[in-house]
This record gives sequence, C-alpha cells and structure tokens, in this order.
Amino acid sequence: MNLIAHDIIIRPIVTEKSSALMEQNKYTFEVHKSANKIQIRQAVEQVFKVKVLSVNTMNVSAKPKRMGAFLGKTRSWKKAVVTLPEGQRIEFFEGASI
Repeated sequence: MNLIAHDIIIRPIVTEKSSALMEQNKYTFEVHKSANKIQIRQAVEQVFKVKVLSVNTMNVSAKPKRMGAFLGKTRSWKKAVVTLPEGQRIEFFEGASI
C-alpha cells in the first residue's frame, strides 16, 4: 500500500506519560494501522525534518464500553514512539500542554 507521510502520521499523542517521554527525546504518535517502522521513520523525518534513531510500535486493542443498555467497543489503533538524537526536537510538541 502506498501511503504518503501525512497519511501515516495521524496525530500526536499528548498525555502525562508521553510528556515525560519528551524529556528523553521520545515523541508519541497515532499512526496508520498498516504502516511499518520503516514507513513511520521516513514519514517523521520528512514531515518534521529531523533524524530518527529508533521507532517502537504497539497495537492498542479495542476496549469494551457501555452506553446505558448498549454494548460497544472503542476503536483499535496503532501507536508509535519515535526516538530522536540529542539536540533535535519536534517543535510541534513544544507548545503542547496537558
């Protein structure tokens, strides 16, 4: 499947845990479910103009939810934690607050 960089990176994840990881130059994104580590690395390097040291991915499974009498599930998605070398930053995250 041919995906362009903006199709691969869906959105940044900004939580307390991901904010703590930013101090270690690790940034968290929601990515396309079929994207592999190489595609994610290339997309981050192209969009944010940084060098990527490593990419860790994980599939977040759907969790059951209830709305009154109705049962359902949240959607499943893929998360990527991207590590950058010392001295490089993704400015998109710098203004983010929890």
